[in-house]
Amino acid sequence: VSAVPGSRTINVRVVTRARKDEVAGERNGRLLVRTTAPPVEGQANDAVRRIVAEHFDVPTRSVECISGSHSRDKVLRISE
Repeated sequence: VSAVPGSRTINVRVVTRARKDEVAGERNGRLLVRTTAPPVEGQANDAVRRIVAEHFDVPTRSVECISGSHSRDKVLRISE
């Protein structure tokens, strides 16, 4: 996690088609996010944004994927 005034950037590892939506700790320096959504038509990305927003207690609109939208490894920016 790195911080910039008004926002922070986090590295995320995504597991799709999991049993439940959750933040499951850390793996290799990345936040591990599991989602039940499939990686089709942005469904998993939307779910990851929602899960991370709930975890950090911010609105979903405050979470933006700035890198890795088609990858399991993503970089998200959280605006506060």
